[in-house]
Amino acid sequence: QVQLVESGGGLVQAGGSLRLSCAASGFTFSVYVMSWYRQAPGKERELVATIFTTGSTSNYPESVKGRFTISRDNAKNTVTLQMNSLKPEDTAVYYCNARLGGRQYWGQGTQVTVSS
Repeated sequence: QVQLVESGGGLVQAGGSLRLSCAASGFTFSVYVMSWYRQAPGKERELVATIFTTGSTSNYPESVKGRFTISRDNAKNTVTLQMNSLKPEDTAVYYCNARLGGRQYWGQGTQVTVSS
């Protein structure tokens, strides 16, 4: 049974930091590309970070580049998202995603709220 379980969300003031974690099970984690997405109310789901299988390559959109850092531990089947200098516009539900070709899995999401 495939599971992606996110944790670490919460309420933080603007300028603060949060660290999200995603624990994966039920599939071969090390061969999947892992990403974090977010979705704010009334908006489409947005990709915020991607890390490739070995962990040596990651990508970010301009909106979070320099503030967010994605990492993975293939021995522990976990992926994390360190979020610094948070802004109110970062408020959203954050989702963990695993992708291998046309196959992908999603977590249930964790709420991040940044107050001004």
